[in-house]
Amino acid sequence: MAVAMSLTCPGLYCGRMMVNGSVEGECGVCPRGERANLQKICERCSESPELYDWLYLGFMAMLPLVLHWFFIEWYSGKKSSSALLQHITAMLECSVSAVVTLLVTEPVGLLSIRSCGVQMLSDWYTMLYNPSPDYINTIHCTQEAVYPLYTIVLIYYAFCLVLMMMLRPLLVKKIACGLGKSDRFKSIYAALYFFPILTVLQAVGGGLLYYAFPYIILVLSLVTLAVYMSASEIQSFKSLAAKKKRLVVLFSHWLLHAYGIISISRLDKLAQDLPLLALVPGPALFYIATAKFTEPSRILSEGGNGH
Repeated sequence: MAVAMSLTCPGLYCGRMMVNGSVEGECGVCPRGERANLQKICERCSESPELYDWLYLGFMAMLPLVLHWFFIEWYSGKKSSSALLQHITAMLECSVSAVVTLLVTEPVGLLSIRSCGVQMLSDWYTMLYNPSPDYINTIHCTQEAVYPLYTIVLIYYAFCLVLMMMLRPLLVKKIACGLGKSDRFKSIYAALYFFPILTVLQAVGGGLLYYAFPYIILVLSLVTLAVYMSASEIQSFKSLAAKKKRLVVLFSHWLLHAYGIISISRLDKLAQDLPLLALVPGPALFYIATAKFTEPSRILSEGGNGH
């Protein structure tokens, strides 16, 4: 009878509490870490995140690190030793933040999390699905149905910001002597802008990013690799191997390509999906093979000769 009553709970995310084996209370929001099941009873989430969930968390964790590296490189000028130390510090900040975030998330003290799982896009936007059975009164059932994928990213960004403010200013003051006073802290100022932007992006577009991130990774990594190779005037394997930094950038982009391919395929069928990783070097090889045909000076000279 209790279960039959619970079926009358309106909305997608409203549920009743289960106390001592019996369903009690009115329909409402489930406690954090719980979610309404098909019988509209609040049930504790005990699943482990799927591979795709971990890949999504990895993507959201990579965003601040990649932005840190970009702005450090952008503002460090030609002081490569200073930039390298800042790159390492940024990676340390993000790595420590990720570990601490996992440790403070349930189960506390373990490098693992329990998850409710994602079933559909609306799970990310439960505030839009509060039911009004009589069209007058609204039952508020806003909750984190994708626990903890929504809040864990925000907690991680908070730790990243705190660690950056503790470590980076001291480091930059010590090592960035060659830069002007106004320039040496610019990469930190940039982070103070992009962290709020990333937070809003996760808060508003978390659900959309969850489904779109593999394609975002692939498109952005392809575009940035093409722009970098063009700006560095890399037109042959010889010019590519001339500097170690160019090889580091190339291999970093290859890792991103592979990450995007794995995220799209989810490695459901290993025999079918693993060969796709052979496509990773494709864009770079294609660029080098065709760069000489698209050289602007060559096109202009051929045009001037009337060919």
